[in-house]
Amino acid sequence: MLYVFFKYLLTPFFWILYRPMVKNLGRLFFRGRGILISNHFSLGDPIRLAMVAPRPVHFMAKQELFDTPLKRFFLTQLLAFPVYRKQADMLSLKQAMTVLDHNHIFGIFPEGRRSLTGELDSFEKGAAFLALRCNSPIIPVYADPNWKKRKQVRMIVGEPIDPNEVAKTYAGRGVDAVTDAIRDAMQNLKNELERMP
Repeated sequence: MLYVFFKYLLTPFFWILYRPMVKNLGRLFFRGRGILISNHFSLGDPIRLAMVAPRPVHFMAKQELFDTPLKRFFLTQLLAFPVYRKQADMLSLKQAMTVLDHNHIFGIFPEGRRSLTGELDSFEKGAAFLALRCNSPIIPVYADPNWKKRKQVRMIVGEPIDPNEVAKTYAGRGVDAVTDAIRDAMQNLKNELERMP
């Protein structure tokens, strides 16, 4: 599998070149299913997240990136699958559920698109829905969008969010409640990282 090849070939170079500082890295060492969420500010975000995660991470990628057989083969080998962003894509949703049902890790950027300013945008509800549907913990990761200025990748990993614990006190509003919890967790991580020297 190309994912494993590139992961173990490139990870040492990533740590040497970019000297990543990942606070609470140990929270990424867990067993079973999990949803990694992160802020989204560049095309390199999935790569950075995959490089620091100790286990393989499956991602959705916009369908336009799969427009040739070669790209499709390459991205599929890297554990990505297409999503049609302009409509409700049940096929990609089912693929994400399958990943989690097999106790793998699924990575998603709940803003849905790259932020042009580096600030957090509005969050979509897909991550919350998947977490509740698959009974999966959510592990928030905030990455510094200004890492190039510092010449160092900086990330901070938050405490896992139990979607069922969040939703159980909000009858009929579980997805909204979990989405709000995700947003609050990411904002708190952003604030914490910005206070760091």
